Amino acid sequence: MYTMIVSRQRNKSIAKILSNVFNKVSPFFFLFFFSLIFAEDQESYNPAAKMSSPATKLRLHIQNHHVVLENGILKVTISKPGGIVTSIEYNNIDNLLEVSNDESNRGYWDLVWSPPGSTGTTGTFQVIHATHFKVVVKTDEQIELSFSITWDTSLQGKLAPLNIDKRFVMLRGASGFYTYAIYEHLEAWPGFNLDETRTVFKLSKDKFKYMAMADNRQRYMPLPDDRLPNRSQPLEYPEAVLLVNPIEPEFKGEVDDKYQYSGENKDVKVHGWICMEHGVGFWQITPSNEFRTGGPTKQDLTSHVGPITLAMFVSAHYGGEDVVLKFGEGESWKKVFGPVFFYLNSAAQDDDITLSLWEDAKRQASEQVESWPYSFPASEDFPKVEERGNVTGRLLIRDRCMSDDCIMGNGAYIGLAPPGEVGSWEREGKGYQFWTRADETGNFTIGNIRAGNYNLYAWMPGFIGDYKYEDSISIFPGCNIDTGELVYEPPRDGPTLWEIGIPDRSAGEFYIPDPNPKLVNKLYVDHPDRFRQYGLWERYAELYPDGDLVYTVGESNYATDWFFAQVNRKTVKNTYKATTWQIKFKLDAVEPSGTYKLRLALASAAQAELQVRVNNPDRNIPAIFSTGLIGKDNAIGRHGIHGLYWLFSVEILGSSLVTGNNTIYLTQADATGPLQGIMYDYIRFEGI
Repeated sequence: MYTMIVSRQRNKSIAKILSNVFNKVSPFFFLFFFSLIFAEDQESYNPAAKMSSPATKLRLHIQNHHVVLENGILKVTISKPGGIVTSIEYNNIDNLLEVSNDESNRGYWDLVWSPPGSTGTTGTFQVIHATHFKVVVKTDEQIELSFSITWDTSLQGKLAPLNIDKRFVMLRGASGFYTYAIYEHLEAWPGFNLDETRTVFKLSKDKFKYMAMADNRQRYMPLPDDRLPNRSQPLEYPEAVLLVNPIEPEFKGEVDDKYQYSGENKDVKVHGWICMEHGVGFWQITPSNEFRTGGPTKQDLTSHVGPITLAMFVSAHYGGEDVVLKFGEGESWKKVFGPVFFYLNSAAQDDDITLSLWEDAKRQASEQVESWPYSFPASEDFPKVEERGNVTGRLLIRDRCMSDDCIMGNGAYIGLAPPGEVGSWEREGKGYQFWTRADETGNFTIGNIRAGNYNLYAWMPGFIGDYKYEDSISIFPGCNIDTGELVYEPPRDGPTLWEIGIPDRSAGEFYIPDPNPKLVNKLYVDHPDRFRQYGLWERYAELYPDGDLVYTVGESNYATDWFFAQVNRKTVKNTYKATTWQIKFKLDAVEPSGTYKLRLALASAAQAELQVRVNNPDRNIPAIFSTGLIGKDNAIGRHGIHGLYWLFSVEILGSSLVTGNNTIYLTQADATGPLQGIMYDYIRFEGI
């Protein structure tokens, strides 16, 4: 589009010249010549296609320690054999990356790994420095390069036991480049944990100061120097700082925290940075989530102060140790991460630069999504469209307490993921996942599925629990499998006597307080994502100084009276105290010999133990139910309105209830730190 803006201005000037000579030149020659000019204009309109002249050739320069790819639009320099991107030249800017950084710290793949049996989510950080370089494809249309490392026992304890083949691809006429990698763990190798892997690009801090990841999530950003000790104040964890003496005064008093810019896999197709001075954008585009962990609702990092742009493939963010990939000795594994696209665009200075570049980046992301699966990757481990299959069907919901008829699965999430237990997809990352949303009648199509064996999983906003199709599904090249009508019966034992919240796997409907005015991110003031403000957990004790939350069914409103997270109470001595919330409700009659059911759907749990008591708050008396210590997703501290989903069904004997007033006590019993707690999704009390 931006080549088109320039070419249109050029074409107007040429048209004036041609109009002066039109009477002196054959009209047929004029029309022919003019059509060639505008043919280039039309070709340049699609930034993903032929943005350069057809005469522009791909060029590859192999030097002693670097290789250079160029296509007339951009030039990318990569270290050899290491496979680290050291320079990106575009639009007359010599290098978009931060030149003050060492060459090894500009654009790279990395991972975090730990020995087998390790707990937690930390380990050894490893930038992936390849040891072998190879030209895989070199044609007029494509250059594909391989930078690989082969593991052997001499590297045990030093590097993750993986063969890794990093690929970089440049296409003729494309305003950007692609990267993907093949990771392989052989059967004879020792086990290990893969905690994280990603690509990282560190852009010029003097050029790129405006960041965007959504229509309503973009802003000018602080400088990395603003996070230094003499300019910032540390907060609860290292990633969060209060800017007290920033270089640019407009940021004074704001919180900077990379987790405030996280997003769900399904929503984060494109994000990146804009250089206002040159009217240039640098964007990371993820065309498919098939290779990412945790399904469509998994949250992860995007871009943040640096300026840094990430493509996250595996991480424990918002999931904790439950989503770490753990490989045993003798376990063979191979997975392709990517390709992802790094897109560059430019706009004329008289444009609304941020809007123009962002809108174009979104269009480009849509085009990349439509082009998936790509036809160009040379690795035999990346299957083309003809090597994939499709699944169709229809999902219906049967809940006898809501309707005598089946309910159409309008908007249900339906996906194929590796075989496992009900709901296991959310904690799965070794294999591939393929997800879609059902239409208003419950019909769905999942396309371009890699060959292999899968289970079909689903969940439906508005209903608790997870669905799993009873039969496994085997995908083979070219298959079109119709599952027919699938019927999900959500957990239900009796009619709803009362409920709190909306079953959508999020705590977003509950009360989210204003932040401490001294700990604000201005982007999220009067913003739908107000939960992304820092320190909201600390507001609980301020809002409930004399006692814990009490919710009265029929009188209270969960949007204003149910705090979004049950957290610990900080005491005057900087220790923490467990909290007990009360739900008060009336029963007109009780069946003493019957069993009632309390459904507790949790949107997040972080080192929490939820205990349930009925009509007796005494913690010296055993609870009728305890979750035990669960969850490490840290979604409360990382400004996520959900982490991993948990569903518990608690039997309550009729003999413990009374006609008239009753109280259920919910205690978060583990109280050793500020970020422990629970976010509820939905609570329902069922009768007999």
